[in-house]
Amino acid sequence: MTKSAESFYTSLGFPKLPDSFWERSMLTRPRDRDVVCHASAHQIDMAGDVRIKTCTLPNEEELYTLYHELGHIFYDMSYAKQPYLFQDGAHDGFHEAIGDTVRLNLTPAYLAGIGLAGSAGADEKAMLNAQMKLALEKVAFLPFGLLIDKWRWGVFDGSIAPDRYNEGWWDLRRKYQGLSSPVAGSAGDFDPGAKNHVPTNVPYMRYFLAHILQFQMQRSLCEAAGHKGPLSQCSIYGNKQAGAKFWKMLGHGAEQPWQQTLKELTGKEEMDASAIIDYFAPLYAWLQEQNKGKECGWG
Repeated sequence: MTKSAESFYTSLGFPKLPDSFWERSMLTRPRDRDVVCHASAHQIDMAGDVRIKTCTLPNEEELYTLYHELGHIFYDMSYAKQPYLFQDGAHDGFHEAIGDTVRLNLTPAYLAGIGLAGSAGADEKAMLNAQMKLALEKVAFLPFGLLIDKWRWGVFDGSIAPDRYNEGWWDLRRKYQGLSSPVAGSAGDFDPGAKNHVPTNVPYMRYFLAHILQFQMQRSLCEAAGHKGPLSQCSIYGNKQAGAKFWKMLGHGAEQPWQQTLKELTGKEEMDASAIIDYFAPLYAWLQEQNKGKECGWG
């Protein structure tokens, strides 16, 4: 599974993973000790020692996780010759966006080509189902991705006082997601703590930004690859021209303002969420038809 993920990146002209990656990474759960299995990628010494840590099981979700984690690794490799202070993503969202951008290229046609799916000639219903499945992962994430740090920032600046931590959490969930607590709360509840990034104090805005960037990057890479047709059917697998443009952007690391780095790939200095609408255009049109005459949303 990891070799499959590597082969996508190398098909773009990226270098192979170093031998040390295969010798030192943890790809399956060890039998002799307890470990944290949450997938993560690591640049150990800023000099080529890159590794991932995961307890891989042979299923679809974990295959996608490997493609994502290798995005971090290849980003680390691309800017390895930069000075130490510039060996990082252009901004936090970039590092999360790289592997997710590649994930968008794992189309039914690509999966069929590597022997992991049936005929690439899917009908319209199958295409809409695939779009809905991905939209429930990507689009539905956006309000949640935003409110995590909205809540954290409110705690830090004092606008959400300690006696309102839980109340402030549900205020944001109602505002952005249209969700309310399924049970009556009490003063001692701390529902935000159920999200790992809250008690471990990990900024969450990177994931929200990555969900914008990955579609914007994908649209530009598909244009570079000369793709014609729906954006959702584009896979840049094997396209060296798109790969060269991608690698050049990654190689800047943090050496310049992120706006300049983004412009090199997309032609724009601003993050642009319109690519999400472009990508999900078939599903959007179908949903508009299905919801005709209905009032959607919440008060």
